Formats: sequence, structure tokens, C-alpha cells
Amino acid sequence: MLSQAAALLLSYLAGSIPFGLVLVRLFKGVDLRALGSGNIGATNAMRAAGKPIGLAVFALDFLKGWVAIAVFARWVAGADALSWWAVACGAASVLGHCFPIWLGFKGGKGVATGCGALVAIDPLIWVYGGVVWLASLVGLRMVSLASILMGLAFPIAAWLRTARAEPTVGAALLAILILVRHRSNMARIMAGSEPKVFRKRASAEGTHG
Repeated sequence: MLSQAAALLLSYLAGSIPFGLVLVRLFKGVDLRALGSGNIGATNAMRAAGKPIGLAVFALDFLKGWVAIAVFARWVAGADALSWWAVACGAASVLGHCFPIWLGFKGGKGVATGCGALVAIDPLIWVYGGVVWLASLVGLRMVSLASILMGLAFPIAAWLRTARAEPTVGAALLAILILVRHRSNMARIMAGSEPKVFRKRASAEGTHG
């Protein structure tokens, strides 16, 4: 039981490392929470500090979720990747990212960390969700909406891939968390004020058309 509790604690603590805040402050000398949306995740880091830093933040946040299951759940707790304990470790890492103890429990939205956890469970669950994300981003041009639709696709993909309750429930909980953490984005989407990507390209095409 101690090893299982230790795995959960390590998963939370790893998830709570605010890589976005650290990298933007290290390379740009500014507080990411005071820029853009105020979120400490990869999307806001990319807007505030550029694509390389944003991609680095995504990779590190992604790694937090993967490590929780592939390392802490398996090596520390000895749990199978499809077990309830593995799902719990993945959830702990996502909660650590969303509610980090170091930042007064005010963190990111958990998308990248949740994706990393899903890859550790079954990479194809993430691939299927990623296809939905990419298609949504290209068609709707909103990162937030693409993330929401990807989250909703995860439990469907988990069930199709595993036909087991544990990863399906874990993916469903991640989808709910993504919805909750994107409340402000959904309000802006409804109001028509959510930022869109590919604006420069679209405006250039309109100018030359």
C-alpha cells in the first residue's frame, strides 16, 4: 500500500511542476501568468514566447503524464498500465498540473499531461484523439475547441481500443476535466471572441484573392 501511495504522490508532484512558467521566465524573463490568457500551459507559452518554447512546454507537460503511468505506476506500484492504479496515477499527474501546490493550486488545463498519460496506457488512444484535434483545428481554427473535441473523443477511443472500464473511465474523467477547465473558452466561443489560428494566412489569401 505504501508503494501505491508513493506512486500517487510522486505522480501529483511531477504533474505539479510548472514547466511553462519556468521556461518562459527563464528565456523571456516574464511571468507567463501575466500574459495572454494567464494560463501556464503550452498554448499560452507559445503565444507569449514563441513556437520553440511552446513546443518544449508541451513536450515536458506531456512527459509528466507519461512518467506517472510508465514509471511511477509500473515501477513503484507494480501496476499494469490498464489497471485502476495506473489510471489513478495518470489522474494524479493531471490534477497536479491543474492544481499545483507550488502555485496556490492555480495551474493549467491538463490537456498535454492527460495526453501523455493516455500514451502510456495505449498510444493509439492518443493518436485517434489527435486526429480529431488536428481535423478540428484545421476546420474550426480554434485550439481550445479542438482540445475540447479531442477530449470528448478519448473515452470513445479508449473503449474501442481496450473494451475495459479502467482506461475508458479515466479518459472520460479527463474529458470532463478538459470541459471544466475550458469554461472561459467555451464562453468566448459562444460570444464569437475566441482567438483563432491561421489568421495571417487567411488574411493574406483574402488580400490576394
